[in-house]
Amino acid sequence: MIGKTILLLLLVIILAVGGLFWFDYLNVIDAKTVLAPVYRFIPFLPGEGRTQPRTTADEILDLDAERLAIRLEAIELRNMEMDIKQGEMDSRYGQIVQMAQELEERQNALDERENSLRAKSLDAENKDRNVEQNARYLTGMPPQNAVGIIAALDDQDAIDVLRKTEEIARAEGTTSIVSFWFSLMEPARAAELQRKMAGRPPNL
Repeated sequence: MIGKTILLLLLVIILAVGGLFWFDYLNVIDAKTVLAPVYRFIPFLPGEGRTQPRTTADEILDLDAERLAIRLEAIELRNMEMDIKQGEMDSRYGQIVQMAQELEERQNALDERENSLRAKSLDAENKDRNVEQNARYLTGMPPQNAVGIIAALDDQDAIDVLRKTEEIARAEGTTSIVSFWFSLMEPARAAELQRKMAGRPPNL
């Protein structure tokens, strides 16, 4: 019984050691590191086990620093993108401001032109009313006095009064007194005014 027991124990030990070698060969376990002293006494087996990579505290700190560097780089890239977008927005804002200034200048120019045309229109209306009023005053005067006033006016003012007098007469259906005024004027002055009236359009 003792011999059988010893034989079975040896068989178990042999199977266990063979299983360790076999699993080590299959890279399932690292038996060489544990059995390194035994490997030294067995000539045909390599004596050094596999070395497993180990991580030191410095390497852990380096990984954290690398992660931090990556995050900082990502933040820097994001800041660069934001700066580019801000530059584009500033450029667009500048263009919008410039366009607004140009539009404002154009609007001011149009307002000035409108005011100028309105002022000229008012001046023309006032002048027309004044000419009409003068023509009515002269028509109501004695012809000799009216002729003296007309003859003393500038050529254009005299022509405006004479034409307005004719226009009033046509509108009211009466006979114009302009021809009678011409007959009372000095021949040279009357001829000069008639020549200019015939040579200039009524709106001049």
